[in-house]
Amino acid sequence: MASTSHRTAAMPASTRTARSTVATTTATLRAALQTQREAYLARPVPTLAERKADLRELGRFVREHTDEICDAISADYGHRSRHETLLAEVVPVLDDVKNTLKNLADWMKPQSRSIDRLVFGLASNKVIPQPVGVVGVIVPWNFPLNLSLIPLVAVFAAGNRAMVKMSENSRNLARLFIDRLPARFPPEKLQIFDETGGVGIEFTKLPFDHLIFTGSTRTGRAVMAAAAENLVPVTLELGGKAPAVICDDFPLETAAERILFVKCLNAGQICTTVDHVFVPRTEVKAFADLAKTIVPKRYASLDSPDYSSIVDQRSFDRLVGALEDAKRRKARLIKLLPGPGWDPETRKIAPHVVLNAPPDCELMEREIFGPVLPVIGYDSLDEVIDRINAGPRPLALYPFSHDQERINRLIDHVMSGGVSVNDALFHVGQHDLPFGGIGESGMGHYHGREGFQTFSKLRPVFHQARTSSVSLLYPPYSALTDTMLAFLRR
Repeated sequence: MASTSHRTAAMPASTRTARSTVATTTATLRAALQTQREAYLARPVPTLAERKADLRELGRFVREHTDEICDAISADYGHRSRHETLLAEVVPVLDDVKNTLKNLADWMKPQSRSIDRLVFGLASNKVIPQPVGVVGVIVPWNFPLNLSLIPLVAVFAAGNRAMVKMSENSRNLARLFIDRLPARFPPEKLQIFDETGGVGIEFTKLPFDHLIFTGSTRTGRAVMAAAAENLVPVTLELGGKAPAVICDDFPLETAAERILFVKCLNAGQICTTVDHVFVPRTEVKAFADLAKTIVPKRYASLDSPDYSSIVDQRSFDRLVGALEDAKRRKARLIKLLPGPGWDPETRKIAPHVVLNAPPDCELMEREIFGPVLPVIGYDSLDEVIDRINAGPRPLALYPFSHDQERINRLIDHVMSGGVSVNDALFHVGQHDLPFGGIGESGMGHYHGREGFQTFSKLRPVFHQARTSSVSLLYPPYSALTDTMLAFLRR
């Protein structure tokens, strides 16, 4: 039998290098986790003042480096509208910091709970929110500032430490974080990791005290499986095909204006964007005509600096391929900007409305994640409800109606992670609403109080009184015991 050293020597050099890289990555990650866990054990419960200081430091970082952040994200995309970065990333992070600072003292208070006085007399109950320890955060590329720092706001508010793994498509922002954040947070509090190849896989294998992942459903399954090996609790924020439903009582133009704003934002690369829209069958053409009027008023051409690129070549090719596949299968593609439908040089794809898309084409079978909006005609709400419920539960649902009975019917009969009524996306921006999915669109919640609770152990504490009334039930059992038990069974 060949020795281990002989077998290793016989391996191709590329295989030996890959194994060495993985081993180095694993060692680095485990050392970082050990550093943070030791710090947690030494000081497990930071004070309110310490937590607020961490939150203020996050806010200062964003304010002082806003220009660099916008430039880094734009470079990662090829082109990302500065205004979109400010609107969808910088402002929400700063607002979340402010909201958390305002409410944190209240969230941290122990909660008194009721007690059965007949059994436990003068004893007391309370729930104490305490830090869980070290939290892992896996960040996607589409909103890399928002989806790294808003989880960190909740993690730090709850008194934890954090290791953050950035996306391979966010190399410039990751470098900014790695260069700037260590001056503000020591390694025992926060460490940032770039995706240099294999980091994500090893990251998910770590025995964190909690792991939050934002990304695709397919990757989410792998993350959950890896976390399960260490029984790590997970919060999964995944994707899905979020539908909008326009009812015939709602002004069609208003609905089109709101839906198309959200669909074009970040070129449709948002997990909670409108994936497709159900429109009364008699209004489908009118909706398409409105779209052709609305979008050019907002973006003069594909070259508009307000319109973002598709993040990488693979995503660009996938979207173009899906459009071409739908066209070959007799769908009608309606380009909403003058000029070419897409530009390979800038990786920009013009917003499109798609009519008559076959149910089994790629646009209809998987999350689109781009500026393409299939429009589906319907005759009854039952038809819409059945069609949505035939697929996985979406991350969001967007009913458009002024009829509360119709709204309630859709909310009651279509389960989703969240809902915005008469608009889209904006439930995600509410600090006092939990954000999360259900089923294939995710599990768990964060944002605001729910984020604080997700990253806290809500620890039940029973405090016995000086004299225990339960002692009356100690053995040896007697007639008095029978009398007391009979009284408690009434």
